[in-house]
Amino acid sequence: MPAIDQYLTQVLERNGSDLHFLAGDPARIRQYGELKALSDQPLAAETVKTTLYEIMPKLALERFEAKDGTDFAYAIPNVARFRVNVMRQLNGMGAVFRAIPSSAKTAEELKLPTAVMDMCKINSGLILVTGKTGSGKSTTLAAMIDDINSREKGHILTIEDPIEFVHVRKNCLISQREIGVHAASFASALNSALREDPDVILVGELRDLETMSIAVTAAEMGILVMATLHTNGAAATVDRLVNAFPADKQPHVRTMLSTSLRGVVSQQLIPKPDKQGRVAALEILINTPAVANLIRQGKMDQLENAMQSGTATGMKLMDVAIQTLLDSKQITGKDAFIKSINKAKFEQFREAS
Repeated sequence: MPAIDQYLTQVLERNGSDLHFLAGDPARIRQYGELKALSDQPLAAETVKTTLYEIMPKLALERFEAKDGTDFAYAIPNVARFRVNVMRQLNGMGAVFRAIPSSAKTAEELKLPTAVMDMCKINSGLILVTGKTGSGKSTTLAAMIDDINSREKGHILTIEDPIEFVHVRKNCLISQREIGVHAASFASALNSALREDPDVILVGELRDLETMSIAVTAAEMGILVMATLHTNGAAATVDRLVNAFPADKQPHVRTMLSTSLRGVVSQQLIPKPDKQGRVAALEILINTPAVANLIRQGKMDQLENAMQSGTATGMKLMDVAIQTLLDSKQITGKDAFIKSINKAKFEQFREAS
């Protein structure tokens, strides 16, 4: 049994989400959002190196030797899969393992709002799920893919770095490609995907201008494209996407987005009062005619107002989502204050214990 498995097993036993395995520090797990040491003993640099070299695939090892960092997937057979990032750091090597459940949770289990699931029922366009690292974006997208896989008969193509959830065929044909193993880059895989007769394309991350450009084009071509971005807030996501393009291309991109964007889901995870789990707060932007008009005209600063007045269509601002969770006692006032956008609204909870 690889030496790392004893640490990863502890992560799973404690319902942790990540293992931090860095030379010069004790091994730590992230449990319900907080980092906790597994022992007092710092890991020796040689131990970390031996342990990580033991499990790194040949391609990942070559990439690490050349670039001092690499990503790959690791599995404990019949137990769990992990997304791994290995890097060099001050005290030697280090790695962070993100636990991926063996099967995707369903929309019902995640209690995803109707407005989010309705996006999956549209057969073309662009859906963006955003939030910081560890906010559950992959889990939400996996549930949306699972919903389509259960209802439709088509071709779902995923492009990830590395592959996280392994989807089993239900009604759809599923093709899953991993960057660095099955394709050189997101852009090249996405370009190729346009010729592979897909109905749905899941892009793990819109990292660069070329990938963004092809994704928007694919959505215009009648394919349902789902992707993630590391942005905070639905309105900020649209702004970020447009501003990634050169100034002379932005009016054209805004026009394309105004017709092809279906919606943006921005999420963050907030600890439950008993600290035995976390609950998702979702901000939802839906591309209604009013929103499309604002995007076309470049009035991104007015998108939040449109979301505020669009609650009947399922739109929701982050602070409203947080207030709803607070009212139903799913989170504490202090955490509501910490996670809120407009702190003044939750000021009374600042000093709550």
